[in-house]
Amino acid sequence: MEQTPSFAQKYPALKDILSFLLFAGAVALGTFILNTFIFRSYNVIGGSMENTLQSGDRVIVNRVPVSMAHFAEKEYIPERGQVIVFANGGNTAITNCDALTDVKDQYIIKRVIAFPGERVTVEDGVLTVYNDENPDGFHPDDKTRKSDTEGPKSETSGSVNVIVPEGELFVSGDNREGSNSYDSRNGLGTIPFCRVIGPAVMRIFPFTGIKFF
Repeated sequence: MEQTPSFAQKYPALKDILSFLLFAGAVALGTFILNTFIFRSYNVIGGSMENTLQSGDRVIVNRVPVSMAHFAEKEYIPERGQVIVFANGGNTAITNCDALTDVKDQYIIKRVIAFPGERVTVEDGVLTVYNDENPDGFHPDDKTRKSDTEGPKSETSGSVNVIVPEGELFVSGDNREGSNSYDSRNGLGTIPFCRVIGPAVMRIFPFTGIKFF
């Protein structure tokens, strides 16, 4: 009995096209899942995070804790001292993350300094945080400055005396001399939790400077 050729045998070119489309779709879906729920990578532009990060560095941001918090219908709250990437809301305070629009420098990388209800001051070049556990204040840089060439620089410019609003973070760059870092001290304002993309966990470029945070 003569066997009827299969669809793939009758149309080999169409089979190859369908196989390619299936492969491309799987890659696109996998990339979407990775970028949305697992990790993303970003290029550092500018010197606001020197000496920790340099302009041109590429970092990996961990999305897993953010995704897990959102699945549990909770806000993700990073740890003090972590370097985080967050969505830029522009020059005006935006507490509704659904209202975010495309702005220049859509994503920003800074260090977490203080949490809701805490008071932050900058006086005589020193950044200090006050809270219930530390009514006399403490210097968060003491734990994150690893050396004179890694971590926040010793001088913090400006004059600040603010209390962090509920549901928001006070963030700053590591290079705070003059106007080197646009952050919560000088125009950026505090950052709503919902704008946090995730903590930076690794610098992958330049290859000679690969490191974990």
